[in-house]
Amino acid sequence: MPASSSSLDMSSLWMPFTANRQFKAHPRLLAGAQGMYYTAADGHRVLDGTAGLWCVNAGHARPEIIEAITRQAGRLDYAPSFQIGHEDSFKAASKVAALMPDGLDRIFFTNSGSESVDTALKIALAYHRARGEGQRTRLIGRERGYHGVGFGGISVGGISPNRKTFSGVLLPGVDHLPHTHAPEHNAFSRGQPAWGAHLADELERIVALHDASTIAAVIVEPMAGSTGVLVPPVGYLERLREITSKYGILLIFDEVITAFGRLGAATAAGRFGVTPDLITMAKGISNAAIPAGAVAVQRGIYDTILEASGSGIEFFHGYTYSAHPMATAAMLAALDIYEKDGLFERADALSGQFEDAAHSLRGRQHVIDVRNIGLVAGVELAPREGAPGARAAEVFAKCFDRGVLVRYTGDTLAFSPPLIIEEAQVHELFGTVAKVLSEIE
Repeated sequence: MPASSSSLDMSSLWMPFTANRQFKAHPRLLAGAQGMYYTAADGHRVLDGTAGLWCVNAGHARPEIIEAITRQAGRLDYAPSFQIGHEDSFKAASKVAALMPDGLDRIFFTNSGSESVDTALKIALAYHRARGEGQRTRLIGRERGYHGVGFGGISVGGISPNRKTFSGVLLPGVDHLPHTHAPEHNAFSRGQPAWGAHLADELERIVALHDASTIAAVIVEPMAGSTGVLVPPVGYLERLREITSKYGILLIFDEVITAFGRLGAATAAGRFGVTPDLITMAKGISNAAIPAGAVAVQRGIYDTILEASGSGIEFFHGYTYSAHPMATAAMLAALDIYEKDGLFERADALSGQFEDAAHSLRGRQHVIDVRNIGLVAGVELAPREGAPGARAAEVFAKCFDRGVLVRYTGDTLAFSPPLIIEEAQVHELFGTVAKVLSEIE
């Protein structure tokens, strides 16, 4: 155990999504962050190849955000959002709306991606009830989908370990589309794979099975991140939009990861040219400086719910910290940085070099697939017999020790650096991984 952590009592903290016993036996502690780098507790610098958890899009410790939060803390530390408001909440909503596809300009603030997903699902149900189709209660997710950890999110989600402990109490009336991961057809694709658009047609089968009049919404990640970077096949999202529109089913894009520049555009919807009815967001919305999230809602949905409600509260839903003053301050500052520094455009311009660097790992020991889009890449490794995930976990640990942070999910290494990454750092990131791969069993 490093000397810096030898006297630290770790027993009280139950860490999320962590092998607690393994971590506490060999802890990896962070002590600082600046720009593209973390500083570990033992003093060594670590290149952030994951933007924290897909979220620090503008780099760490941006002075503009720090100043905005500090100023707000001294002026208005908290304001309730039920039946009262504060000016920055409206300014932040307008600024977020301006980045959304046309028509998705009604913004509901949350505090996380999980809350955004559950909010979007509730909005979908409320909308159908408001328009006189309250029997539309069925929700359709997708296998291998990740939509946070609320009961709504894990119900429509499709990652088995996240679901199995709670399988007896998940939401009823949920079905799932098949996932799009098909390495036998699409291994080593650059950008959107050519094979797989027809998988969206499975929605027609689900509609025929359950009847369209019972289905409220379909929710998918336009690019699935946490399951191992699954890029949508060419034509797939377009086909989902076509089918949902045909049957009056709402389409929700979970853009908690992809919004705010990750794919070289403000949203994945904009990147792919497919407009859903709702978009969930979090992570990059505040550059992760303060927990924040949002749902962008098509104006007609908002208007329908309001018009059906009478004169009182229209939507019985919200959070104590919705549009928290320090969160809105962080959002406004972060969104200003994205615009001022042209970070979405920068990510798009760098994506070709990033793609080449990721695919340079093809042919390396253990690598069975590389997939990428924008400033995201997944490198899938052959699993060890009887120990799935162990090889990727070893690569993660060795890379950290060598000063590079990568993420792993199963046996896939995931890369999603801050959008400020330089070309030399891109090569450092994948070059370190290449050296580690050559050394492990």
